[in-house]
Amino acid sequence: MLEILDIGTNEVIAYRLEGKITEEEMAKILALFREKIAGGKKINVYQEVVSIGGVEFDAMMEKFKFFKELGFSHFGNIAVIAHKKWLQKLVDLEGKLFKNINMKGFSTEDKGLALEFLRT
Repeated sequence: MLEILDIGTNEVIAYRLEGKITEEEMAKILALFREKIAGGKKINVYQEVVSIGGVEFDAMMEKFKFFKELGFSHFGNIAVIAHKKWLQKLVDLEGKLFKNINMKGFSTEDKGLALEFLRT
């Protein structure tokens, strides 16, 4: 399930992931990304990961098509909030691998720090 969140700013696309992600849910979030790109703005993302129950194959294909078409250059800061320490470390590693994206993992207790990170 993917749920859009209101975190009090239109400058950040915020959502929560829990369980399995469907193609329809992926299309919904990618449409928000496209809307920001069309407006000429960098995409800042606040992502809460409650649990990962998999991603439908068609949802992954939608994501791959999006990145093949538009690349990563439209992304600014990405904050991923997770209660699993290994997931936070994985996000930090991805942030180092993708040099053009400022990506950082946060614990659920550090949501305030994640929001500060997105404002920088």
